[in-house]
Amino acid sequence: MKFIGAHVSASGGVENAPVNAAAIGANAFALFTKNQRQWQAKPLETKNVSAFKANCQKHGFVPEAVLPHDSYLINLGAPEEEKLEKSRAAFIDEMERCQTLGLPLLNFHPGSHLKKISEEACLLLIAESINLAHQAVPEVVAVIENTAGQGTNLGWSFEQLAAIISQVEDKSRVGVCIDTCHAFAAGYDLRTHSAAEATFAEFDNTVGFQYLRGMHLNDSKTPFGSRVDRHQALGEGEIGLPCFEVIMQDNRFNGIPLILETIKPEVWADEIRLLRQFEVTASERVSA
Repeated sequence: MKFIGAHVSASGGVENAPVNAAAIGANAFALFTKNQRQWQAKPLETKNVSAFKANCQKHGFVPEAVLPHDSYLINLGAPEEEKLEKSRAAFIDEMERCQTLGLPLLNFHPGSHLKKISEEACLLLIAESINLAHQAVPEVVAVIENTAGQGTNLGWSFEQLAAIISQVEDKSRVGVCIDTCHAFAAGYDLRTHSAAEATFAEFDNTVGFQYLRGMHLNDSKTPFGSRVDRHQALGEGEIGLPCFEVIMQDNRFNGIPLILETIKPEVWADEIRLLRQFEVTASERVSA
């Protein structure tokens, strides 16, 4: 089964996220469990947690189809000790919030070296940060999102993702979220069926599909290899639709949240229907 949704608003309380996702015909969703641009947040209240779980059950959302995203402020590879400790504490808090909500995944951007340490040292810090979070919070999986390679952000290459994973002690609790826009901007071609299949084969050879725990389905405003992260509506950017046909027609993308972060929330329902149409087309072709 394909779990398809979008990163929906949790304004007014986390319990509103599943309601907002259901309204666009989703069977998956992403959310921030706190304000993504603030370090501190008050703990989740019992009433909100209960309402969140009740709304997920009411609208048919299973925990593995929900992909929470951590704060944009966190840098698990920060070269300055104070910022690193602050980031690690905030990340553990994010993991605890996921655990409280009964959610098994936490999606995050890996980190930036800020030109103050080597890439290798930064990747090691990110892995150490994941290990510390695992020790502090049981069960929740740390899901590394690939980046576009903008600025000093790491995690843009499959080799960097593999390097982080190789240094994580509990490999059952680390995974990857591929953002199609980020991959394309980082230099992984997705513009045709064959290009997308080749890129996913490279991911499998370098990282391994066993680590794929989610995806962000976004077209790209910026050209191939631009290293600039700018999302676009499906089919309206530089990637085009063939990549998304491949994803919907490949069983390796079953059972993980496939999340839209495209720039027009008003057409998310239409984009979900489009993706479902690709999926139906594939099943019809197989049955024929």
